Amino acid sequence: MTAEAAVVLPVLVVFAMALVWGLLVVAAQIQCVDAARAGARAAARQDPEDAVVELARAAAPRGARVTVHREAGLVRVVVVAEPPALHGLPFEVREEAVASAEQTVGTGPTAAEPVGVDP
Repeated sequence: MTAEAAVVLPVLVVFAMALVWGLLVVAAQIQCVDAARAGARAAARQDPEDAVVELARAAAPRGARVTVHREAGLVRVVVVAEPPALHGLPFEVREEAVASAEQTVGTGPTAAEPVGVDP
């Protein structure tokens, strides 16, 4: 019985550590999703790029890289982070969000063009 316990206990410890690490990775992925979405919403509102990056970094895991791309009426925010603990692993947690850019103030009808009034 003691021999079986000596073999099983290390396996159980490794299994428990793997489960905890997996939960940390999933939590980091969820943070990346939230950060990318928040950044895309801010970029769609035409916020300055520095403010978008700062907002996304605040919601992202520590040390995450945030990039913002604007192209043809769309904004794309990419958040990339290393997995927590075990930093030597060769993969990253990555999420991307895309939003349609909103019109800026002053691009709508002018005062000479009333909206909703039939002549």
